[in-house]
Parts: sequence; C-alpha cells; structure tokens
Amino acid sequence: MPETATPETTVDDAAYEPTDRTVPTRSRHRASYDRDLVHAILDEAYVCHLGFVRDGAPVVLPTLYGRVGERLYIHGSTGSRPLRMAGGTDPGLPVCLTVTHVDGLVLARSAFHHSINYRSVVVHGTAHQVTDPEEKRTALDALVDHVVPGRSLDSRPADAKELAATAVLRLDLTEVSAKVRTGGPNDEPEDATLPHWTGVVPLRTGYGAPVPADDLDPAVALPDYLRAL
Repeated sequence: MPETATPETTVDDAAYEPTDRTVPTRSRHRASYDRDLVHAILDEAYVCHLGFVRDGAPVVLPTLYGRVGERLYIHGSTGSRPLRMAGGTDPGLPVCLTVTHVDGLVLARSAFHHSINYRSVVVHGTAHQVTDPEEKRTALDALVDHVVPGRSLDSRPADAKELAATAVLRLDLTEVSAKVRTGGPNDEPEDATLPHWTGVVPLRTGYGAPVPADDLDPAVALPDYLRAL
C-alpha cells in the first residue's frame, strides 16, 4: 500500500518505541518493533480483530481495515457500537487491534511442545471517528485497495447516502509490536528417540480463478490487477 502518511503522522525512525504494553512477558526474543516488518504483516492480512470494553466487559470484533502510512482505518456501520462509542465529543475509544498470519503447524514429539509458526501485530491506542470528508474518502479508498490493490479506481465511489451510512475509525500506529515464530519443533533432548513423526506442516494462502458475476457484460475484460493476484 502506498506510503501516504499525512505530515503529522510521518515518522523517520526505523522502529517503534517499546512500551510496557508492547513488551511480551513470554518469548521476548520473538518480539520486534521494526516498522517495515509491522507494515508488511499488516498489509498482507485482510481481517483484524478489534478489542474494546463495552459495559465493563471485553468485546472483540473481526473487521476489515486499511493502512495509510502510520494510520489504520477500520470501517463499519454508523450504528455499530464501537463506531458510536468513538464518535461525538467523546475523547475516543481505547482499543487493542490484532492481526495474525498462521504460516505452519509445528508438530513435536511431545504434546507440550506442539506450536504454530506465525506472524502477528498488536496495536494499542485510542480510536477516533473520522469526520473530515476528504480523510474519510481516502480511508474508504484504502480499505478497498487493501483487499485488492487498484480496485478503488475501478469501482464507483461511495455516494452521499452511502458515505452517511458508513463510519470510519482512525487508529494511529504508535504503540505497536510484532511477534514472529519460525523454525521447527523444540523437542526435549530425552524425547529425540521417540517413534513419533515431528516437523512442520506449512500453510499457504492462494487465489482461485476469478468467477464473474452472472450479470457481468462479457465485453468487460478481466482487469490487470486481478490477473496480478
């Protein structure tokens, strides 16, 4: 995704500053604050999980998102609870946003050491509802292009009614960490001779051939950005 951060969110540092909330209590060696790694993990995923507190109880919702520079945009209905909680004169909604890729199943000789290879990002911060019309259009374009790069230029933009029915949250990438596990099982030395298969089963994400809608005009060719997938 293009790096189009606004001046107030442009950051020159190559890494995010660790905080008490972004330093893990377990497997600290797997944590990273590298900005490029965080961006790559975010840009490759489609769904995030947005956590917040509602009426004193935790709530976690899966939703789409898009990144523009050092900001994430999350969209939803104007009637959804997190969007309403972050709007108006409220100072914003404290949230925790997560994204995870599962890259492999790690099968050890012992049940205790079974694991997965993964890449994840955790973002802490305060989400605010986007009210500026231009920023809102930029955010919605980013959401569409996050799913399929180039798609926002090849679809009708939202009209006034659709914009009024759609709310967008903005979450700055300030308090951020990545965590990555790679490699094989960590078996105990005394288990090395056990007669159990051990290793990694890789997981891959792939795309099938695009299936045109039933009412698509045959004269409309498959766009290059879909061929590139």
